[in-house]
Amino acid sequence: MSTIRDEVLAANRAYVADFGDKGKLQMPPGRRFAILTCMDARLDPAKYAGLSEGDTHVIRNAGGRASDDAIRSLVISYKLLGTREWFVIHHTNCGMETFTDDVMRGLLAKSLKTATIDAGGWHDTGQGPGSTEGTFIDWLTVGDQAESVCADVRRIRAHPLVPRDIPIYGYIYDVKTGQLVEVPEATRIGKAA
Repeated sequence: MSTIRDEVLAANRAYVADFGDKGKLQMPPGRRFAILTCMDARLDPAKYAGLSEGDTHVIRNAGGRASDDAIRSLVISYKLLGTREWFVIHHTNCGMETFTDDVMRGLLAKSLKTATIDAGGWHDTGQGPGSTEGTFIDWLTVGDQAESVCADVRRIRAHPLVPRDIPIYGYIYDVKTGQLVEVPEATRIGKAA
């Protein structure tokens, strides 16, 4: 059995023992807002945004990008569960800045095993076969953090299922300091009408 699995199950038993009244939390988020952010393990939205269980929806993916699925989740968050404000939060030192769509497609074409990175870039260490299936995915890589936050807020704002009266704020989380730094242009783009 996996050591990680054992640790997760032990932690869950401790959590269950102290679960208390959390089973009575309502489905809609109590603070009525949603965060779209990166899956990076260094980001803890509960801590950097002062959240408790039941406060908000947190939608996470690689880069915190406004993919079709992220927008789908935001629309559900609003339409069915009553959120009234949204935050798009990217972060410094993001892995999505370390490759391009072409690099990812090339790595996948060679092997499906985990790649490595060094000063020379990404390298495939696995032996084939690879796959060309990744050719059809927009990997939503990041060239410039502030511009990617603006692009994501713009994409969300332009979506026909997103009401104009929802404010969308743009921020970059600094992994060295823990500070949320506003991207004023993104927040301007996301201003409620």
